[in-house]
Amino acid sequence: MANWIGGSAPAMAGQVAGGFVLLSAANLRGFTPAELQTFKLELEKALRNARAEVPPQDDALAQQARNHRIGRLSSAQKVVQNQLTKRR
Repeated sequence: MANWIGGSAPAMAGQVAGGFVLLSAANLRGFTPAELQTFKLELEKALRNARAEVPPQDDALAQQARNHRIGRLSSAQKVVQNQLTKRR
């Protein structure tokens, strides 16, 4: 059974997007491939939502926050995908 940070896969994806959790292979060690796949889907949803958010063009801080969120989520997606391919 997975030890979800935040209690569930969507909550953990939100924690990653907010920058509160940085994923590594060690963080994902106790997860099964099915749980990793679920988490990957939640990361994809969060990434779609982050990309859909369009801050005003004159608000540089909002643009920067959006870009950081997108970067954290896409990086986490790569870590999860790497774990999935290692375990196959």
